Amino acid sequence: MASRLADATSPYLRAHADNPVAWFPWGEEAFAEARRRDVPVMVSIGYSTCHWCHVMARESFSDAAVAAVLNDGFVSVKVDREEHPEVDAAYMAAAGAFTRNLGWPLTVFATPDGQPFFAGTYWPPEARPPMAGFPQVLGAVREAWTQRRSEVLDTGTQLAAALARLAEAEAADESRTPTREQLSDAAGRLIALEDREHGGFAAAGAGMQTPKFPTVPALRFLQAPRLDRTAADVATRALTAMASSELRDAVDGGFFRYATRRDWTVPHYERMLTDNAGLIDVALDAGDDRVARGIASFVREVLQLPSGGFAAAQDSESTIDGARSEGGYYLRDAAGRRDLAPPAVDGKVVTGWNGMAIGALARAALALDEPDLLEAARWAADAVLEVNVDDDGMLRRASLDEIPSRAPAALEDWGLLAGGLFDLAAATGEVAYAVRARELLDACLTDGSGTLIVRAPGGGDPVLAAQGLAAPADESDGDHPSGRSAVAAAAFTAWALGAGDRYRRVAAAMTATAAPSALAQPIGAGAMLRVAAQLAEGPRQVVVIAAPPTGALVDAARRVRADVLTFVTPAQAEAFAAAGFSLFEGKTSQGGAPTLYDCRDFACRLPVTEPDQVSAER
Repeated sequence: MASRLADATSPYLRAHADNPVAWFPWGEEAFAEARRRDVPVMVSIGYSTCHWCHVMARESFSDAAVAAVLNDGFVSVKVDREEHPEVDAAYMAAAGAFTRNLGWPLTVFATPDGQPFFAGTYWPPEARPPMAGFPQVLGAVREAWTQRRSEVLDTGTQLAAALARLAEAEAADESRTPTREQLSDAAGRLIALEDREHGGFAAAGAGMQTPKFPTVPALRFLQAPRLDRTAADVATRALTAMASSELRDAVDGGFFRYATRRDWTVPHYERMLTDNAGLIDVALDAGDDRVARGIASFVREVLQLPSGGFAAAQDSESTIDGARSEGGYYLRDAAGRRDLAPPAVDGKVVTGWNGMAIGALARAALALDEPDLLEAARWAADAVLEVNVDDDGMLRRASLDEIPSRAPAALEDWGLLAGGLFDLAAATGEVAYAVRARELLDACLTDGSGTLIVRAPGGGDPVLAAQGLAAPADESDGDHPSGRSAVAAAAFTAWALGAGDRYRRVAAAMTATAAPSALAQPIGAGAMLRVAAQLAEGPRQVVVIAAPPTGALVDAARRVRADVLTFVTPAQAEAFAAAGFSLFEGKTSQGGAPTLYDCRDFACRLPVTEPDQVSAER
């Protein structure tokens, strides 16, 4: 029944509500119905701004004949990967057993007990060799289920066992934290991947048809403190190339998801909150204020919703002259867009992604002296903490129209929101945000028998848990930090703010656990490697006591390269210290003038009051 999706807290699901397919949302009800009918389950996973998801919806899920086959022989489940990242990760891992061409839409066939036994991505409505047509696939799966059931069940059992092994977490050992030399070697491997002709990363000999992504976590690692200057230059060249290419919207400053060609041309036009939040930080560290302002303006003016939260993405498609057009709107100049309706935004407020944007805007507000950005960050934080939190204090993954999703928050949501709130506290001087961030972080950490356990409170998705499925523990940093990287980064910031050495130990143990794979494959571990680099160097903490935060000293401090940069009044410094953030103890104004304390690994130099005494570089 289409009505099952009509009230979903996902625009992607709502877009399928009128399909003739009798969709179920993700949940135990779908699998119970499959057991009752003794039919397999088709799990279709996508997201609102996915172009090929739209194509498959138009070609197959809107077709009455295809829908009749699905409704007769399957229970069909529609999943928004952004709302249920754990479900997506578990089924993506399973799909790897059947196809190398992983992506979205992801189509997985499972037993009524949830065990995957076949998977693929986009299938066309008719065969296009070497691709089978979707009706052929449905027929083959149905035939296997009815005629070769024992083989199907055996495949599902073997896959579930393999996924369970992948999900086993390795015990953390702080002694294996990466050294400076190891981090330099990892940076060297990334530098060797630089596309010296077009910027960014590409394998040697890559053709012009090679897709290129911003790969923000890898760029942020190259901008980490004390790496060779060559590393930061690679990040700067990548940003410059992307900013001057078709990947960046020349009208409003936002960046598209990726380019389909190596020279950053022919973009895939969806625009993600995660990419743009991360690129704000890349631009700030590269010293490109113009690009940083442009991205921040896009995030605030296009993605910020009336509720205060930030939308997950903006679509690649819009309607022009009565027809759906991918990218047509973005190919117009400002005047050409004036009379066009812009592509829709996915109004889903994802908790962790909002945490990324909150942190990025808070840092940009300090560096660029843009109070409006700070207010946007504060507004979003208040909205997320109001709507995306249960009465019992548990985070939800997302909300839509100020209605929280039933999906539990993933580990990345807890870690990224904590990190964003720490940054907001530093920028506003409001200790309440730091206290809330510490609470979120603590909820993810369990110390038992000398072993650190890091997991999302609540135990993850209950349906997956009941089916014995789990997402692989070896998360990578793709377009944004993984859950473990986000928690490690938040723990490092908590330590740098003076919340206690326990948090340093947490960050060190997590980077140590990730070290073998991260050092070997740095392109997919940039966020965790950045934390490792910060630990290897030790934090630089800059506290400016000023009421109000204005004047020449404050202006000089805005561009200081530090792990913690905060402007607080004397009263706010006292409040931080009283709340257990020891960095702020004894920080007072000298003679009533704005005063800067420059601390390295908690050892503070003599306070200064003159702008020429401020060192911007580490």
